[in-house]
Amino acid sequence: MPFSKLSGTRALVYLGAFCQRRALWVIGAALVVSVCAVLVVMNHLSINTDTGKLIDPDLPWQQDNAALDKAFPQNTNLLAIVIDGKSPELAESAAAQITQALRAEPSLFRTVRRPDGGPFFDKNGLLFLPVKEVQQTADDIVAAQPLLGGLAADPTLRGLLNVVQLFLQGVESGQATRSQVQPAISQMATTIDANLTSAHVVQPLSWQSLLSSAPPSPRALRRFVLAQPVLDYGALEPGAKATAFVRATAEKLHLTPDYGVTVRQTGNIPLNDDQFASVSEGIGLSTTVSVVLVLVLLLLALRSFTMTAAIMVTLLVGLLMTAAFAALAVGTLNLISVAFAVLFVGIAVDFGVQLCVAVRAKRTTAPNIQAATNAAIRRVGAALVLAALSAASGFFAFLPTAYRGVSELGLIAGVGMLIAVTLNLTLLPALLAVLPVRAEPSEVGWKELAPVDRFLLKRRRWVLAAGALLALGSLALMPRLAFDFNPLNLVDPHSEAASTMFELMRDPLSTPNTIDVLTPSVEAAAALAPKLQALPEVDTVLSVNSFVPTDQPAKLAILSDLGLLVGPTLDTPAMLAPPSDATVRAAATATAAALRKIGPEADSPERRLADGLDRLAKADAATMARVSQALLEGLPATLDRLRLLLSAEPVTLADLPQELRDTWVAPDGQAKLTAFPAGNAADNAVVERFVDAVRAVAPHATGTAVTIQESSRTIVGAFVTAGILATVMIAALLAIALRRLRDVLLALTPLLLAGLMTLAATIVIGLPINFANIIALPLLLGVGVAFDIYFVVNWRARRGEPLQSSTTRAIVFSALTTASAFGSLWLSPHPGTAGMGELLTIELLFTLFAVLAFMPALLGPPAPPRRHHAAAIVKPGFTEHPDQGR
Repeated sequence: MPFSKLSGTRALVYLGAFCQRRALWVIGAALVVSVCAVLVVMNHLSINTDTGKLIDPDLPWQQDNAALDKAFPQNTNLLAIVIDGKSPELAESAAAQITQALRAEPSLFRTVRRPDGGPFFDKNGLLFLPVKEVQQTADDIVAAQPLLGGLAADPTLRGLLNVVQLFLQGVESGQATRSQVQPAISQMATTIDANLTSAHVVQPLSWQSLLSSAPPSPRALRRFVLAQPVLDYGALEPGAKATAFVRATAEKLHLTPDYGVTVRQTGNIPLNDDQFASVSEGIGLSTTVSVVLVLVLLLLALRSFTMTAAIMVTLLVGLLMTAAFAALAVGTLNLISVAFAVLFVGIAVDFGVQLCVAVRAKRTTAPNIQAATNAAIRRVGAALVLAALSAASGFFAFLPTAYRGVSELGLIAGVGMLIAVTLNLTLLPALLAVLPVRAEPSEVGWKELAPVDRFLLKRRRWVLAAGALLALGSLALMPRLAFDFNPLNLVDPHSEAASTMFELMRDPLSTPNTIDVLTPSVEAAAALAPKLQALPEVDTVLSVNSFVPTDQPAKLAILSDLGLLVGPTLDTPAMLAPPSDATVRAAATATAAALRKIGPEADSPERRLADGLDRLAKADAATMARVSQALLEGLPATLDRLRLLLSAEPVTLADLPQELRDTWVAPDGQAKLTAFPAGNAADNAVVERFVDAVRAVAPHATGTAVTIQESSRTIVGAFVTAGILATVMIAALLAIALRRLRDVLLALTPLLLAGLMTLAATIVIGLPINFANIIALPLLLGVGVAFDIYFVVNWRARRGEPLQSSTTRAIVFSALTTASAFGSLWLSPHPGTAGMGELLTIELLFTLFAVLAFMPALLGPPAPPRRHHAAAIVKPGFTEHPDQGR
């Protein structure tokens, strides 16, 4: 059948010719549509940064999580404020001040609580220690009774120095040893040295440490505040106002490292906000780089400013129309579907490059631009439609998956491909018709590649054998392929939220990788707890029953005896008038002399303290007051805390404060258990075993560890499903269009090789597949199949010399422009985005290599042209006459 009578390609040519004849009308219509699209986008398209809505809420594990959130709504979306102090007193004071400040801002924080502090723990804290540690604490307090007694009677710097002299007399008399008093002397020396030259009080003396026989543990120096902020999901950083308030409050209250306190924020809210901030920070750079690279590559490919401008205008109109469709179809973009713009530009530019390079090739002989464009559409129009349908099929394959974030992206991007090819066959010809496009002086193509063409065809078996070896080598590496399901590895590890989270994960009792189990009642929780505790993968299990101390009679007996011994000492009223500066200076000088007598060595703690006291005796009144405050400001609170601890009483469930009880028991009586993992909670394998073990006992367990595991399974499952569907859909589409199984396999084989090489490369360079970059794998089908289609169409049209043709030029520059669009993401400061850009770039380069190196060898030399016969390229609707060669 003559070409002129073949309906598919003929229709595309007629459509392009019509748009060229009515170019101004088409351009005007595009302008009107663009303006309408802008209005639709401005009024109907928004961004929702709620990461909880990225996965289908009807999944069973999502239902378990929703049930827990419904029972304990105050435990959702928590901001964890981690406070570290150089002393337990500093940490405790900072936590109390921050808690008070946040509770005063109900417009920013729904709830604020102290999981490790408050009146209940201040009074009953010793009851939660083992009996042995309670006894040791009591012994330490008894040993410090002389110190406490002297300071209770004279809580001034004079009283403290008198107590030091009393201890030194004990050393002289043999009642004590230097090693027993040296820790306290050393702490005092450090505090005095630090405050003699500072502008404000620093490193205040820790009385809790002074009264203990051991230095404070890291846990003793840390406090937590859990706040539930009011989130604005319409903002890029939903928790920004809350976290900014916490930072400002810490600065205002002088809770900074300069004052011995570090306040950090972590949890899902600051982690997500950090990600959004880093993504938005990098998007400007990556967009700029992408646009510049695309423009440069288009100019190199087309050697025409007007053609480049036409492609860019077509891209812009298509992008606006796709965004308008997104506004009408889904209304709200999520954090994944917002990437449709990058995907659209990266893939849709291929259609413009293919058509314009073909126009250039035809422009060498065509009398005018209209004839060249018609000939170009006749040559590549059908291939463009088939490539667009294949790319759209790849995106639409995400629609039935449970990963809603990618499902919506698939819908938007898939329709975007159809919009893009339509515009490239209508608006782009119209723009070329009105813009000045010069005639080509010579054929478009790379004649320099003629030796490569001959080699690939002459040594087909060698080339194919090399491809087979690459495939086998890549397959051999597949057992080492890793999937990193830890979302923390997708954020900047140096950010405050991430670094704090990693630090917490090293402590089994503060790791966020916990599992929560919702039980019908407190009794059910008590029955389940021992079963979970018996698992080797579990370190600790907490429930409301955990806050009823064990061995209370023995502990209360120790505290009762302690009260009889030191109670009267603590209740001794201050009997002396405050000392004058002269009195304090005299006491400092006398104490310094006594210290030098006991410890004359130059590097001894006694000598350090003596030197500091000598300097204090000569200091001005302001310095003396500052040093006195640093030494004694923690004393009253320590004495009050001791009195409160001695008043501990038996604790039952009924005695728990309501806030603490509500954290573990819901209003309807349901009770929560929380299990902590044994081992390194930052190790994915440890967490995986932990989840499997707990869910074997409690199938409906949920919590952070379960959510991470199930999210990874859902996402991987979604991409596997999408990959299978995309392969089937694209193969079916190719089968309908090409009508030969051999040609379908030829089109898909280079993609398989490129996929294997890409996965092998991730193993070699240590780039694990993760939540962010896994999207690159299905995109391989949508992007790469287009290149294969162009080759197969040329081959079926009996065009030889594939690498020298304008088609190869178009494919190379199309791949490079797409790689520049995707690869610019590699520059992002966000590790997840950068990793996605890295894998997309690697994948595109391997795809280009596989197509150019192996496709000619797979296809072999084309059949010789037949005269007076229309050689079929694709199905009868998409064919081309062999006389319309390159």
